[in-house]
Amino acid sequence: MPESGSDAGGTQDKPVSIHKKALGQLLAFTERFSLAEGRTSTVVPYLSIVKRSRETECIPGVLTPSFCLILQGGKKLYLGQEVYRYGAGDYLASLIDIPASAQVVGATERSPYIGLRIDFTTQEIASVVMEAGIDAESWEKGLSKGAFVGKSDAELLDIFSRLLKLLDKPSDARFLSELLKREMIFHLLSGDNGHLFFQKVLFDQRADGVGKAIQWIKENYSRSFTVEELAKSCNMSVSGLHHKFKAITTIGPLQYQKQLRLQEARRLMLSGPVGATTAALAVGYESPSQFNREYRRLFGLPPLQDIKAMRKSAVPWTGAAAVD
Repeated sequence: MPESGSDAGGTQDKPVSIHKKALGQLLAFTERFSLAEGRTSTVVPYLSIVKRSRETECIPGVLTPSFCLILQGGKKLYLGQEVYRYGAGDYLASLIDIPASAQVVGATERSPYIGLRIDFTTQEIASVVMEAGIDAESWEKGLSKGAFVGKSDAELLDIFSRLLKLLDKPSDARFLSELLKREMIFHLLSGDNGHLFFQKVLFDQRADGVGKAIQWIKENYSRSFTVEELAKSCNMSVSGLHHKFKAITTIGPLQYQKQLRLQEARRLMLSGPVGATTAALAVGYESPSQFNREYRRLFGLPPLQDIKAMRKSAVPWTGAAAVD
């Protein structure tokens, strides 16, 4: 849903009043909790509630495998060259770790941004596909970005309603929440965006191909490599790897590695008394000056100034570089 064509906050296949009422009920339930600024964990291990009481700047981060439904407010997501604007009733789904930037828009103390975040794994999606007998082979074979924006429907909001009600039943939540998570994944796979939720190339890292390349970089981002070496190890041509990698992540393999390195370095410095040089070496940089240049290019400030500004920010850092 690029910004130029966005119609965030509405729905085309259900009466707007019913959809708005369901969102209002979910929002009212979250207001029963004393939500801290940022991300609040719940008794449901994979569910967190995100609150932002003011607009934010465009913040670089990493989308991680998750599904985020907006209940109130709006956001902009900058993914590659495209800008996605989405609001209440819309969701952002990410299947893999993808460097991106996000910005909360229009939030105030009286009307904060509120979102529900569901964390999942590709293994959980693959399990539902297999056990439910979903015919993934019939879906289009073309590659799509590993993240996208969609619109919720009444059935999805009903699942979220039942999930939030479990917060009042901690003893039941551990077991029943897993069933609801699988129901939610099944519903998403069965909908119009099912082919986007399950791109086979991303799920089978045992096979040669771009999924294997992405997984390798995630696990070995501190190691030096050439694109030629990576392509050969995945039994792909260099041009084929570049094309498929960029189609899914919007960037090339080396740029993907660089952004993961810089995000991890930032996390290390925010987590404790780790200096810029130590962080640079820990994530694989051999030249501190190169690290400083690339860090400033991504985050807008040199490492030490950026960390100082982050610690003084009114929004507490949650300990993760993930985009909420």
